Amino acid sequence: MRYDFMTLDVFTDTPFGGNQLAVLTDARGLTTEAMQTIAKEFDYPETTFVLPPDDPAHARRVRIFTPGAELPFAGHPTVGTACALVMAHHCAAGDFVLEEGVGPVLVSTKVEGDAYSARLRIARAPEVPDTVPASNDVAAVLSLQPGDVLGVFCAGMGPRFTFAQVASPEVVDRSQLDHQHWRAILADSWAPNLFVFAGELSDGSELYGRMFAPSLGIAEDPATGAAAAAIVGTAALRAGAGRSGTFRLDIVQGVAMGRPSFLSAAAELEGGTVSAIEVGGGCAFIAEGQIEVPDHLLEQDWLRGTKAAANKTASTCEGA
Repeated sequence: MRYDFMTLDVFTDTPFGGNQLAVLTDARGLTTEAMQTIAKEFDYPETTFVLPPDDPAHARRVRIFTPGAELPFAGHPTVGTACALVMAHHCAAGDFVLEEGVGPVLVSTKVEGDAYSARLRIARAPEVPDTVPASNDVAAVLSLQPGDVLGVFCAGMGPRFTFAQVASPEVVDRSQLDHQHWRAILADSWAPNLFVFAGELSDGSELYGRMFAPSLGIAEDPATGAAAAAIVGTAALRAGAGRSGTFRLDIVQGVAMGRPSFLSAAAELEGGTVSAIEVGGGCAFIAEGQIEVPDHLLEQDWLRGTKAAANKTASTCEGA
C-alpha cells in the first residue's frame, strides 16, 4: 500500500534550514509498528501521521514519532503538520485544532504569497519536578567546566528538558554531549533531554541554544518547539510576581549544525500564573512523494475493507 508524504523544513523561511519533518497526510490503516518503522526510515528528528479526529469539531488527529519513540507533543511537528495540511489543501489557512497525545492543540496558520507559517497554542503552564541535577553534573554531561554552567532548571510540555544556562554563545557551541556522563546522570532522570542556552531569561530577550536527546534517537535537534514552550513558560513564571500580560522570547537554534532555526515563543500571564503558551515560525516546502508500506504493517481489518472496496469499484467499472 502506498502512502503520500510531504517533507518540510520548520522554523525557517529558507529551504534546507530549520528542522526537517516528514508528514504522512493520510495515515489511516498504519499500525503503531508501521509508524515507528517509517519514522526510523526517514530518520528525521520527527515524522507525523495524520488521522481523522476523534472529535468532529477538530481538524485532524496527529501522532508524532522520533526515530526511537512516540511523543505526546512536540512543537516543530505541530507547526510543520499544520502548514503541510494547508499546503496540501486538506485544511484552509486560519485557526484549527489538532488532536495530540497531550490533548487538543490550537494552531493558527498563515499564508503570505509563497510563505507559510503557523503558531501553536497550549492553554497550560509547564510541568516542573521537585529536584534538578547539580550544575557540576550537567557541566560534565556537556563536556564543559563546572564554572561554565550558570544555572540549571527542568521543565516539560510533554517532552521534558533539563535546561543549562551558560555564559555565551561560544560556550553553547563548545558543548559536546558526553554519553557516559549522560547515561549516569540524566538518562533515567525526570528530564533526560538536555537544552543548553545563552541569553537572559527576560521579556523580549533572544536565546541561543542547542538540544541533545539521545533517549529519543536524536543526537542533536535543529529546532525544538516543545523546549521553547517550556523555557518561555518557566521564564514567565519566574518574572511573574503577580504580573499580567505577555512574556516573549526569541530562540535561535541549529546554527552549529548548519540548519539555523528561528522560534518565536510567548507566555500569557494572569496574576502571575501562566494561562497559555504559544510557539510559532515559518515552514518551507521541500518535497513530496509516496512510500510503499508492506501489508503486514497495516491494520488487517482496515486492509481487508480497503481491498474489498477496491474490488467492488473495479467490478463496477468492468461491467460498465
